[in-house]
Amino acid sequence: MTYEEMKELHSQLGAAVRRKPGHPEDNLQMACIRWFDYAYPKWKKLLIHPANGGKRNAREAARFKLMGVRPGVPDLLLLLPNRYYPYMGIELKSEKGRQSELQREYQKQIESTGAKYVVCRSLGEFSAIIDGYLKDVDICE
Repeated sequence: MTYEEMKELHSQLGAAVRRKPGHPEDNLQMACIRWFDYAYPKWKKLLIHPANGGKRNAREAARFKLMGVRPGVPDLLLLLPNRYYPYMGIELKSEKGRQSELQREYQKQIESTGAKYVVCRSLGEFSAIIDGYLKDVDICE
């Protein structure tokens, strides 16, 4: 049964209908990666996602913690220096999303190293920030 069929059945029965689960930050991140890979193919391996999220059982979570998984790390890291910054951390948030305390701590730590840290809420905002950052890249072609 599809979600739409289930929703119709529930409405016919008068049951409360849950909203379809959404993943706006995941969708934004996938759109940002697609755009970056298309716009800057020569640097696509330098924009990475540290796979820090997700549900894990206790044993796997402990193993990942020992391997360096850190809560609060930004969604994306652009490992490309420009004239002003050694790299950039990018936290993606939905329109109403807010940074957690751990994410704010990471922001302070990253900025204390002289790196750039941004919070992006849309593909347009992401592309403008990336274009601005990369116009100051001094790396030879």
